[in-house]
Amino acid sequence: AAGIDLLVVSDPANMHYLTGYDGWSFYTPQGVAVPLEGDLLLFTREMDTGGARLTTWLEERQILGFPEDYVQQRDRHPMQWVASELAGRELVGGVVAVEMDAYYFSPRAYEALRSGLPGSRVVDSEELVNWVRAVKSPTELELMRRAAAIMEQVMQAGIDAIEPGVRQSDAAAAIAAAQFRGTEEQGGDYPAIVPMLPTGVGTSTPHLTWSDERFRRGEATILELAACCRRYHCPMARTVYLGDPPPKLVETARVVEEGLEAALGAVRPGATCEAVEAAWRGVIARHGLEKGSRIGYSVGLGYPPDWGEHTMSLRPGDRTELEPGMTFHMIPGMWMDDWGYELSETFRVTEDGAECFCSFSRGLTVKG
Repeated sequence: AAGIDLLVVSDPANMHYLTGYDGWSFYTPQGVAVPLEGDLLLFTREMDTGGARLTTWLEERQILGFPEDYVQQRDRHPMQWVASELAGRELVGGVVAVEMDAYYFSPRAYEALRSGLPGSRVVDSEELVNWVRAVKSPTELELMRRAAAIMEQVMQAGIDAIEPGVRQSDAAAAIAAAQFRGTEEQGGDYPAIVPMLPTGVGTSTPHLTWSDERFRRGEATILELAACCRRYHCPMARTVYLGDPPPKLVETARVVEEGLEAALGAVRPGATCEAVEAAWRGVIARHGLEKGSRIGYSVGLGYPPDWGEHTMSLRPGDRTELEPGMTFHMIPGMWMDDWGYELSETFRVTEDGAECFCSFSRGLTVKG
């Protein structure tokens, strides 16, 4: 329908979705070539073809390994070899779509592929596979439920570890141990993002990790974490305060929880992403608060450096209609001048509304 003759996928999550491939090899060029007709092909570094044989459903003839002398060289690039292989199989000549915004598809990789396909028109695939992934199958939802069961233990481990005098790095270690250990029924996988653990004034901004400083009484700590089961994620954020929290933090926590519940209540099939965000914004506006950034995004299968799917966002202007089986991480974080607060839920869209994957207490956690 998009007029694509050959799709070249380089996002590790999309590669996994199409073939099952699972290896830490995305630091070198790799991908999946999907022709309009015929078998798809996976290409990776020659030493990683064994991993492809072990983790994918592909036959031997569908796994291509570029020679070692193409790895990190200045006078040649693996995508030149890939272009030659595709041309030799008569898979080029029309419209070739590539993932222009994929993290591991570099400008040099694009130029090497484009120059190697002079008879083709190279275009942006516009996250085609990501959008196919938007509605989860029952099997995918089950993997996210397993991740959610792990997530509850991960969050509790993090909250338990935060005490005055404890090093942030020791709390991060406790979190990582819980992420990998999983439950008795299901071991954990490595999440796409490391534990985010801003504390003190660091809570005024998102996406900070940890240091070897010690937690102090009179400070808050944000835990933005995820659990992962066979590459499917369930993120969650909570906030902990050591001591007696200031009234402004207590009140903000109350408003954020009220807004979160309103936004979850607005979820239903046919509702737009922006309508869900509007329900949140309506609540915080009554309390004199504003938030410029989005409050959520599609989530599921992921590899570093992100567990988001790069499609739908819960924000003004996104008129994507929700469908049963879509899954989101709703995270209405508030970041002020020198303090902040986060609370989040991962949920799926059902025929009846939003169903959160985790059952974990909301609101500010206060520890004496």
